[in-house]
Amino acid sequence: MTDTRIDHFSDEAAQQALNFLRFQAGEAAISRANRIYMEEFRKTVKANCMAASQEKALAAQERDAYASPEYIAHLEAMRAAIELDEVHRWKLVAAQATIEAWRTHQANHRGLLKMQ
Repeated sequence: MTDTRIDHFSDEAAQQALNFLRFQAGEAAISRANRIYMEEFRKTVKANCMAASQEKALAAQERDAYASPEYIAHLEAMRAAIELDEVHRWKLVAAQATIEAWRTHQANHRGLLKMQ
């Protein structure tokens, strides 16, 4: 059976992690910006839905806004934006961990060479 696991201490793994950080930064930034925009725009959607409500009391307007199809659709879009941002964030964390593991491995290897 062939071992297909990646050696996380290899120079190749570290280079792949660096390349990911370098080349995926734009996509990650866009997904973060979209997430923040969607989180902030939620307030605008709520305000517009409250303004469209026929109710006089603020609590009733808020209830109508939260139950409106527009607000629910926005929440679903927000969920997708948050999911994409989190995928990018965790890939970033994994790449940073790979680089840190490689650095530690290299330092340990240099230490062993000095002891010989």
